[in-house]
Amino acid sequence: MLKVFKFDSMPIVDIINEILVDATKKDASDIHFDSHENFMKVRIRVDGQLVDYTEIPQKYVRNLITRIKIISGMNITESRLPQDGSIKSTIKDVDLDIRVSSIPTSNGEKIVLRILDYKRSLSGIETLGFSEKNYKKVVKMISSPNGIVLVTGATGTGKSTTVYSILQRLNKEESNIITIEDPIEMDIEGINQIQTNPEIGLTFATALRAIFRQDPNVVMVGEIRDSETAKIAIRAAITGHLVLSTLHTNDALSTIERLMDMDVEKYLLASALTGIIAQQLARKLCDECKKKRKTTEFEKKLLKDILNKDIDEIYEAVGCEHCHNGYKGRLAIQEVLDINQEIKDALSMNVRKGKLKDLIYTNDVTTLLQDGLEKAVQGQTTIEEILKLIEIDEIESEAKQKNKKPNIENNTDKLVVTKKEEEKEPTLNDVVTKSIDDDLYTSF
Repeated sequence: MLKVFKFDSMPIVDIINEILVDATKKDASDIHFDSHENFMKVRIRVDGQLVDYTEIPQKYVRNLITRIKIISGMNITESRLPQDGSIKSTIKDVDLDIRVSSIPTSNGEKIVLRILDYKRSLSGIETLGFSEKNYKKVVKMISSPNGIVLVTGATGTGKSTTVYSILQRLNKEESNIITIEDPIEMDIEGINQIQTNPEIGLTFATALRAIFRQDPNVVMVGEIRDSETAKIAIRAAITGHLVLSTLHTNDALSTIERLMDMDVEKYLLASALTGIIAQQLARKLCDECKKKRKTTEFEKKLLKDILNKDIDEIYEAVGCEHCHNGYKGRLAIQEVLDINQEIKDALSMNVRKGKLKDLIYTNDVTTLLQDGLEKAVQGQTTIEEILKLIEIDEIESEAKQKNKKPNIENNTDKLVVTKKEEEKEPTLNDVVTKSIDDDLYTSF
């Protein structure tokens, strides 16, 4: 049910304050102000899902937009160009840290407020939902004195939370940590943070070049967006610095491919790359109302193929007054790749994609799908949530690696598994021998 405000008697300032505070208390991650022809609709994103919150009559829309622009430091006279701003304030004893974005649309301006919550970052990486095996890998990777560790995922999958948690872990008196960000999302005492400003030439690349004369131990690049930044970050990682950064890719393999597409030399990538943390966010089951049910035939076969487990019962969402349709909060599902010497050698020798994939997805790597299904079995989320995040072809690919190829039909209650003898692929030693015979090493 939509919330109703008394616009004729309630000041627009109070209305905005109440929307901000109420959305924060509901654990919303975003507030959308969508302009329509005769009104403005306000929606909030809770646990990754947008829900209608209230409607603003057209005659109050202009005042509402102006108020948001004023408190976020935006130009109130400009409505034809996109703008960015931020709100840092305390309203009704609620500390607000909000990123604001506006764009022009055919019906007027659309404004989106991203509510930043750093409680998880401050709690440490041990609270981010890593499995015991993945947690040990992460600790090992960030303990390296040099190399580059990448946190990857789509927009809004918690990459910044993970990076800031790592920085908190590394923030010690004996370390000089410098970050380059756009924007600076969280002020951390003891860390030197640089806000980029492309208008005056302070880009990620120019800032990176400068800070290496500042004797850093750890460098954090907010995001690798272009080839120049990628190359400088990689070279920094092989000259005695630990580099942290983020990249918009879905998994470990696509991260390596993206860096190659950015024209990073393969021998440098092989030397510099220490680890990759790929993650996505799934809705978390409400502990108050979740209940067990029998697994379907499809679910049984899926869990057997991917986890090699016989599971007869699984949890499902129910819904109660404590949650939103059976879910409350979100949890991360992760894929952590510790780059070993075998993968480094394969990268140096430009091994083909299929062989590289086989090297990456060994028994030592828990894929996103495996991690998600494990958490579904544990009752943290549901299989339905995981299958929304992992595409069907990825399921088929992972099952194939186990010498089983699932045929997932439109009727998801069935999963036909057929065994297929695959052609034997050459081993890494075969590839090395052939590479030497072809004099491929001379290019290095």
